[in-house]
Amino acid sequence: MKDPIVECVPNFSEGRDARRVESIITAMRIEGVRLLDWSMDSNHNRSVVTIAGSPTAVLESALRGVGKAVELIDLTRQEGMHPRIGAADVIPFVPVTSIKLEQCVMLARQAGLEIWRRFGVPVYFYEAAASRPDRANLDDVRRGQFEGLRDAVRKEAARRPDLGGPGLHPTAGASAVGARKFLVTYNIYLDSTDVGVARAIAREVRASLAGPHGVKAMGLLAHGRAQLSLNITDFKTTPLSQVYTTVSRLAAKHKTVPVEGEVTGLIPDAACERESEWMRQLVEFDDQTKILERRLETPLAWPGEGNSTNT
Repeated sequence: MKDPIVECVPNFSEGRDARRVESIITAMRIEGVRLLDWSMDSNHNRSVVTIAGSPTAVLESALRGVGKAVELIDLTRQEGMHPRIGAADVIPFVPVTSIKLEQCVMLARQAGLEIWRRFGVPVYFYEAAASRPDRANLDDVRRGQFEGLRDAVRKEAARRPDLGGPGLHPTAGASAVGARKFLVTYNIYLDSTDVGVARAIAREVRASLAGPHGVKAMGLLAHGRAQLSLNITDFKTTPLSQVYTTVSRLAAKHKTVPVEGEVTGLIPDAACERESEWMRQLVEFDDQTKILERRLETPLAWPGEGNSTNT
């Protein structure tokens, strides 16, 4: 039996200062953990880091990243297009090899307890780790973002954290910690500069509004173009080709078309559809660096080890 491998994909609320992001990643470097990917998005003002390794080592690595983010990120001064409630906004644990989702739930619970104990940052559990059904959906947890949630926890007992609190950390907010299956983050750029069109399509494509199963969507203006920012939470049930076809059909109603796509972070090989239109439109997609299984074999150098920039 192979040794268990778990993936963790922390999202930090900083996407403009490379030195801060590299400091956070450097803090995460410990024995037994591989750095698979990291990226920064200045429009979203968010960075996404992917690590993998033994469960114990990955847990400690993620915690060290949270601690450094708490030290460096002040949400009272931070703004960006992506919704957020914390400096270390989201910390999901994902089973890869010889580990079950239920074990990742236990890792998430351990992580949440340590985040509160070590850093005084309250925690919400989401997805498979949710302790309440109304917190399984991350969008519900982040409703109102940092500013709205900071006010809501003072007035509404139902919005208070699962651990810690009741108030949020004054500068680092709260962290959403969870366990989930593989998630694919896929952005589609439209032949339009009208963000209203992107938002209209996002409303129609969201699974919560009777769109394809397991799809979350936001409409944004990114790099001067209308963008659909999509999270596909169950690519086996809803392949990305189906998502692309749905977006194309809805875009045609608004007299526009998808012209370019990008995958943020890594994608499992099983989610790739080599002859599909959505893959043909991907910009700067390289099998060696974007596919999870291949990156596990050849991880990135940690910052300070060499050419580690992946932005």
